[in-house]
Amino acid sequence: MAEKSNKSKLKELKNPVKKMDGNSLSPQKKLRELLKSRFPEIFAEGKIDSDKLKQSLGEELDTNNERYGLSWAGKAECFQHIQETTTSTLKPIRKESVDFDKTENIFIEGDNLEVLKILQKTYQNKIKMIYIDPPYNTGNDSFIYPDRFKEEKEDYELRAGIKDAEGLLTKDGFWRKNSKDAGHFHSNWLSMMYPRLFLAKNLLREDGVIFVSIDDNEVHNLRMMMDEVFGEENFIGSMVWKKRYQGAKEKYLVVLHEYIFFYAKNKESLESIYIPSDEEYIKEYYKYEDKLSKIRGPYRTQPLEAGKSMGDRSNLRFPIIAPDGEKIYPKRQWIWAEDRVLEAIKQKEIGFQKNKKEEWTVFIKQYLKDNEGNIRETKAFSLIDDVYTQDGTREIENLFGSGNVFPFPKPSVLIKKILQLGIDSQNRDIILDFFAGSCTTAHAVMALNAEDGGNRNFICVQLAEPCEEESEAFKAGFKTIADIGKERIRRAAKKIKEENKGKLDFDGKKIDLGFKVFRLEESNFKQWREDVKTGEELKEQMRMFVDNVKKGAASEDMLFEIILKNSRFDLNVKVSPKSFDGVDYYRLADGVEVVCLAPKITKKFVEKVLSEKPERFTCLDIAFKNNDQLKTNTALQMEAEKIEFKII
Repeated sequence: MAEKSNKSKLKELKNPVKKMDGNSLSPQKKLRELLKSRFPEIFAEGKIDSDKLKQSLGEELDTNNERYGLSWAGKAECFQHIQETTTSTLKPIRKESVDFDKTENIFIEGDNLEVLKILQKTYQNKIKMIYIDPPYNTGNDSFIYPDRFKEEKEDYELRAGIKDAEGLLTKDGFWRKNSKDAGHFHSNWLSMMYPRLFLAKNLLREDGVIFVSIDDNEVHNLRMMMDEVFGEENFIGSMVWKKRYQGAKEKYLVVLHEYIFFYAKNKESLESIYIPSDEEYIKEYYKYEDKLSKIRGPYRTQPLEAGKSMGDRSNLRFPIIAPDGEKIYPKRQWIWAEDRVLEAIKQKEIGFQKNKKEEWTVFIKQYLKDNEGNIRETKAFSLIDDVYTQDGTREIENLFGSGNVFPFPKPSVLIKKILQLGIDSQNRDIILDFFAGSCTTAHAVMALNAEDGGNRNFICVQLAEPCEEESEAFKAGFKTIADIGKERIRRAAKKIKEENKGKLDFDGKKIDLGFKVFRLEESNFKQWREDVKTGEELKEQMRMFVDNVKKGAASEDMLFEIILKNSRFDLNVKVSPKSFDGVDYYRLADGVEVVCLAPKITKKFVEKVLSEKPERFTCLDIAFKNNDQLKTNTALQMEAEKIEFKII
């Protein structure tokens, strides 16, 4: 019997060789596949029948089209933009980074919609907290709308005026001012925000939270939009930030505040939130001292008598013995049960005092420290009135020599307050800010880590928005807002080092003051044209795809594209460059995955990979050029060793 061909052997593999999907993850496609597998009855001719879906859920069909909700011109198109995948990638820029191989902080330069799509595979359900300070739509804001920006051919971008000769976005391209005179003033803003919030939600962990700054211009629309995207049941609160302490030349009303909306991805998964008590808070509320104060600090008082708002409970009515032996009864009931009261008396956490009528009253002593000496945490207030815009301007001035380099930045102290609400200091949690601006969020994360030894890391995303030539920033040498953000991170890190000399080492762990820089770029791999019309065009395309790597693509650039689109790891995975038998390759996460991007591999190299026993091996298809036998044997050997084998 004739020996089977290599192609036949490949077809018989139980786990055939997989090829990398170069597109970003489509959450809608994933949801559609799940629905089709679980509820096939709701599909008709391949599409979801909304009436059948309602019937399957036991809901009555609504024949009345009027309903509560937010609608605007272009909303339907938002979902099309969400579903559009991207083939773009993130290119590592080592020369602009600080401590690239060790840091876990990330700055990404590029359009945030494209970046959010790219991050869908690698960072889905991994972000603990998002903070954004988007354009407020004052009539003077510029932003990309509608969301149809995609990295396209350079000649088109130059011709259309989207980018200049240096590859920077121009004000005359998709980056436009949203004037109040525009016909769809509010709609343009909503169409810009909705897809970004929708995609951002996918990145949050189940216990993740999001904070969004806004002012009166779009506060009503933002609240309804976030109710729709995150669910009104996951609304936690609207925080009010008093941003200035005096008015300017307002004609009608001196507006001193902005808002910060606070939502959870899933409120049921969120634990109670406490924040550290600051010195001002301690001075204001912990006013009393006694013999225990030497150990447990000052205390504050709280009546043990329950207020009218507390429901009646018979077990909360019992006598308490006063210092003179008198029995003290509550007028209605106590707030604690008897066993807890007796334990508090034992711990000397109950106090007694006579009122003007010479009647005994009972109060709780809440000491600043617990029995182990830990300072008591407290609940945050929805009003922030102790940090102002001027503080943010002063920070820019201290870092750059002029507060006009970036006007009206949020103060890092404000962001630190929000960080304390949204994230645990000791977990290696990630904070995402995809409207990064001057990178106040990055500054705040590093500063707070330096204060409390925290392990927080940031991902900041900022478009290369050009600085106006007349601006202070441009005169200082900054071409784009992204350049300002990167430089602020560098200078803030340097300042934190200077202010905390010898104090940035917590239990042998140094605070991370570095950051990796990535830039949104076209894929390193050729993309299959879908507009081929003739046989000759098809032949030409197939000839080009004998080697699908673009000319000039760097090995490290391809590696990070594979990590983003094909790996189970994120951008901070440990990468170890190696070489064997003249073949360069990478070990990811100490060998869990091996990636080889050499144009040719050898039998000895394949044997070396097999000996390392990774869970996955990825290489270029061109590496097997004119050697189908090696490709077939590699696939068979990988399957035998239960190693996932992917080719690009």
